[in-house]
Amino acid sequence: MSASETAAPALKEIFNAERLQHIANEMSAVYPAFKAKAFLKHANQGLSDLSVMQRMARISESLHAVLPLGYEDSLDVLFDLAPRLNSGFVSMCLPHYVASYGAHAFDVSMDALKYFTTFGSSEFAIRHFLRSDLERSLELMHDWARDENHHVRRLASEGSRPRLPWSFRLESVQADPSRAAGILDRLKADESLYVRKSVANHLNDVTKEHPEWVLDVIEGWSLENKHTAWIARHALRSLIKQGNSRALTVIGAGAKAEVELLDVKVEPAVVRLGETITLSFTVKSTVAHEQRLVIDYAIDYVKANGGVSAKVFKLKTVELAGFESVVVGRRQVIKDFTTRKHFLGLHGVRVMVNGEVLGSTGFNIVAG
Repeated sequence: MSASETAAPALKEIFNAERLQHIANEMSAVYPAFKAKAFLKHANQGLSDLSVMQRMARISESLHAVLPLGYEDSLDVLFDLAPRLNSGFVSMCLPHYVASYGAHAFDVSMDALKYFTTFGSSEFAIRHFLRSDLERSLELMHDWARDENHHVRRLASEGSRPRLPWSFRLESVQADPSRAAGILDRLKADESLYVRKSVANHLNDVTKEHPEWVLDVIEGWSLENKHTAWIARHALRSLIKQGNSRALTVIGAGAKAEVELLDVKVEPAVVRLGETITLSFTVKSTVAHEQRLVIDYAIDYVKANGGVSAKVFKLKTVELAGFESVVVGRRQVIKDFTTRKHFLGLHGVRVMVNGEVLGSTGFNIVAG
């Protein structure tokens, strides 16, 4: 069996013909006058050529095309539809409907987004309202940060992320992250991991332009709360990879590592695309006291022009007792991704402990 036959289906197949039929059936159940055939004809047109986000948009467009109702009456029908859909991701077509056709009815639309987010997420849709009416939207989202439903609390943080994947950037929040700071502060000790991940990702977004601002915020938090400490570690992950001393200090690894690296090597030293390398080394303490160590490695990927582009990978955080050693290893498949293409040549590998490069090795990619 070929790799193409065993590969997982593309994400866009969440919105396939079978799913469209499911939506038509459920719409007919909650609204008997629904024109199912017209909906399916509209939704299926050119479906195979559409991306996952385009398919999501197509569904909301198709619903709008065949519903003979006004906006608020259509929402009533979609409210009944939401709990009947068999996929949380598919339900995100409903917030898309709100973003597309509800700009004229701010209060009604924001209530709809709050409701729909409990079935999937309204994170993409709410950004349209943030872009058109930032202050009014953020004011409401500050209140959502106190909601009893963790989906709603998460929407307050996720929807206001400056660099939300698969969406446009919120330039105003990107330029001034303090606009959403109150939301993050209310959620900094949230009991829901779903919410905490969002807060951490929001802050990690901000580190791209305002690392010192993020560090100031987190250094002002009490990290005795385990949930707050978790957010801090994950929010600072990009800065920790970069060896930022303030970020390392926040997680207790700001001191210079008093260790030596032994037997740093990559095996095999020569590989072809599709093969696996194993990086291994030993970290040995040279002092009597315990140390917290953040251990990472970087690969200097060869670029098409012969230069290199470094990519840092997380390895582990360890509490190393005095004069003790720890053996560290990592396997990595050398293959092309949509975000990275490999080129032939020598690729340097650097091992970092508490942000400092303490050892290096490398591997050579050759033609297959």
